[in-house]
Amino acid sequence: MNRGKKQVTEKLCVQNCVQRFRKEKGITQEQMAQGLDITRQTVIAIEKGNYTPSVLLAMKIARFFDVPVESLFTLDCFNE
Repeated sequence: MNRGKKQVTEKLCVQNCVQRFRKEKGITQEQMAQGLDITRQTVIAIEKGNYTPSVLLAMKIARFFDVPVESLFTLDCFNE
């Protein structure tokens, strides 16, 4: 039993730099959405970190920008 001690749990979070890549390429959110066959709202949610894309979509985004997936998405850990 752990009396008086707060248990620390590690959470994982996916960080992305999709917006940076999109802006560097001079592409609008709408153009990116059309190129990936997703909605502009999905692009916005990904860029804000409110939506973590599936592995398939992450790979499509990487292909869209011609970069490795790891260049766009990283796994961060933090303690609660």
